Amino acid sequence: MLEKNKIYTAEITGLTSEGSGVCRIDNIAVFVPETAVGDIAEIKVVKVLSHYAFGIINKIITPSADREMRECDVYKKCGGCVFRHISYDAECRAKNDMVKDAFERIGGLTPIFDEYISAEKSDRYRNKAQYPLAVVDGKAVCGFYAQRSHRVVPLVDCSLQPVIFRGILETVLEYINEKKLSVYNESTNTGILRHIYIRRGAYTDEIMVCIVARKNISRQLSALCRKLTEKFADIKSIVLNINPDKTNVILGSECIVLCGESEITDIMCGNKIKISPLSFYQINTVQAERLYRKALEYANPTKNDVIADLYCGAGTIGLSMAEYVKKIIGIEIVPDAVRNAKENARENNILNAEFYCGDAGEVFSMLNKKGCSPDIIIVDPPRKGCSEDTLKVIVEASPKKIVMISCNPSTAARDAKFLSKNNYTVERVCGADLFPTTKHTEVIVLMSRIEK
Repeated sequence: MLEKNKIYTAEITGLTSEGSGVCRIDNIAVFVPETAVGDIAEIKVVKVLSHYAFGIINKIITPSADREMRECDVYKKCGGCVFRHISYDAECRAKNDMVKDAFERIGGLTPIFDEYISAEKSDRYRNKAQYPLAVVDGKAVCGFYAQRSHRVVPLVDCSLQPVIFRGILETVLEYINEKKLSVYNESTNTGILRHIYIRRGAYTDEIMVCIVARKNISRQLSALCRKLTEKFADIKSIVLNINPDKTNVILGSECIVLCGESEITDIMCGNKIKISPLSFYQINTVQAERLYRKALEYANPTKNDVIADLYCGAGTIGLSMAEYVKKIIGIEIVPDAVRNAKENARENNILNAEFYCGDAGEVFSMLNKKGCSPDIIIVDPPRKGCSEDTLKVIVEASPKKIVMISCNPSTAARDAKFLSKNNYTVERVCGADLFPTTKHTEVIVLMSRIEK
């Protein structure tokens, strides 16, 4: 039996989906953060459970060839980047292995695995960031939550965010402290200002600044709007989002435009895309375009095909395929996103796209009863995956192909397994890195109907 606080020497032989190294000590799996495959290290066991344990590095005896520190001053505190201690090539190998493991082990599937789509940039790639506010030593600060907590690690610059975000954050924090504006305290559910939320068009450079507060404090922010727009010419939209609830959800449903437009514009796959505060938009634009091109390759549509795009967000996936098909039908539950999708279709003179607001399963079921019979279904669900009702509706629609895009290989494998038991063959799977240095990876799956 392993002993807590005892130091053992072991070799790291694998990585978990959370980015921790794995070694075996006395035939027990021990998970050790910040280790790399090939490390031989002294491991201090800090927690022992019945079938596995957790450890920390006491000393690296022989470092792995994969070790390569990618600098960041705060990553060990915030816990967002779990792969900053290994090379990017090693990170992509690890993520590709996670994708394969999910489909082979969780799904029990044997598809063809295509070459992993790595990113050209592993830093400064994000087009969106949401920073919780807190009070530290009497001053308002913002940053990210420490791993497995809601304690804010103060920072104004993250290596994954555009450099300009730092200046915007400093200006907002200076204003909050100068005006002594009330900052939200999660534990007591008091205070007003909750988050600073920034979006930026990767191709247009247009910036939206969204202040999330518990109530309407528009008048108190009017001078801040002047400061921001005078200092940063790329700011095209400043919005106040109202979230009065005691919740972990960042945004509320009400948005008030304080300055400029209600949305910003970016380019995605050659289309102009309008983005509101509540719209889903992939955070790594360049990689998302490569992801969508792979999805188009998998779909391989003809001019006579109808594509149904479930969980369509602002319509970016469907609109990127519109020129290749007869019709695009998009379904999304967020009203602002559907409004953006319709505007995006009009803005780009795309006449063969229709968008509906509601639960993907319910709306698609209604359309299906009215005779909507898609040849191809594109589905891009949230991390929790598709609901069983949605999967059943997809099966009932019986498209010749299903292309699934997911930010969670495990739930994608689970959903693919369900579809494989309902007349579909899981043919190809491809991982894509939209979140370099973090534990997350996207996956694209091609499924084809089994002809009887």
